[in-house]
Amino acid sequence: MRVTLTRRVAFSAAHRYRRPEWDEARNRATFGACANPHSHGHSYKCDVTVTGDVDPVTGFVVDLALLDAALAREVRARFDHRNINDQVPEFADGRLVPTGENLARFILERVQAALGAAARVTTVTVAEDDTLWSTCHAD
Repeated sequence: MRVTLTRRVAFSAAHRYRRPEWDEARNRATFGACANPHSHGHSYKCDVTVTGDVDPVTGFVVDLALLDAALAREVRARFDHRNINDQVPEFADGRLVPTGENLARFILERVQAALGAAARVTTVTVAEDDTLWSTCHAD
């Protein structure tokens, strides 16, 4: 029987939506206020769900200390109190636009790599606020 476990981690970060190959008018037309040159911030909530069999000895789907360490390293240390465009290389100009969709996908890939075979990350949801969130499902 497969069971899921979800851990929530929060981080605060700023970002800007921008394609460097576009002029400011096109960026503004495509991304609206999110293209503000001075960025804007959010208090993000990130839910990471892992799925697996319950270990008959520990009763765990995943060792929570292992999951928490992966989230601390791959989410909080990478994004908390950062300007994502300026301080996270994968989201620098010309790379990934730091949308909720791209953040969810990126976090899923990073946390899965950190956990290895210890657990299967099945979904990551990144919420910018109570009205907007993106969920990435593992294939």
